[in-house]
Amino acid sequence: MKHIAIVDDEAALRDNLAYALNREGYEVSTFPNGQDAWVAHQNNPPSLYLLDILMPRMDGLEFCRLLRDIDRRTPVIFLSSRDEELDRVLGLEIGGDDYIGKPFSVRELLARIRAILRRAEGIGQGELPIDAGLLRLIPDSYRATWDGVEMVFTLSEYRLLTELARSPGVVCTRSALYTKAFPEDGFVNERAVDSHIKRIRRKLEAAGAAKTVLETIYGMGYRLSIDH
Repeated sequence: MKHIAIVDDEAALRDNLAYALNREGYEVSTFPNGQDAWVAHQNNPPSLYLLDILMPRMDGLEFCRLLRDIDRRTPVIFLSSRDEELDRVLGLEIGGDDYIGKPFSVRELLARIRAILRRAEGIGQGELPIDAGLLRLIPDSYRATWDGVEMVFTLSEYRLLTELARSPGVVCTRSALYTKAFPEDGFVNERAVDSHIKRIRRKLEAAGAAKTVLETIYGMGYRLSIDH
């Protein structure tokens, strides 16, 4: 049974989501703030977090930063008000996998949860290592190196980089890249793609790759160039 943690200071929202998730067969934990969720994470980490941004006693952004310091694979879906555009972008850039704006359809949220959990189970599956220039990806062990230097990616970053590495030199539009990387997810989030790509690029550069290795082709999408 998959375990979902709901971290939100709105009691009614927590109760409604817990009820809906229980009906879908999930184990559910609820927390009114990030601090309580962080304490619980040490002993009982969930399969996925539904994480509000604005909360007392550790907000969602701080919680996600702490989580990503020790755990790159547990998916995080941010729940955010529609007027918090900057916070949504920050949430993705510090390691969130997706976001959904309040008020939202519970049916859509359930679909996103199912898709991201399937995504989390889809890493590896007997895939052979992928080499693209100095980049080497080993999906079975969820490892990535650039010229021998180890890099650590979140689940969503790893899936996107894997798809780019399968076709080096080819321009991928945002929607096509998302569809290939996450075929189980019917909700194309181009803003999420942009944020994930920024983080991938920073990590590649930190490992010694040139800034032009992961190119933005304006008006089109992204291209992984291996001639560096």
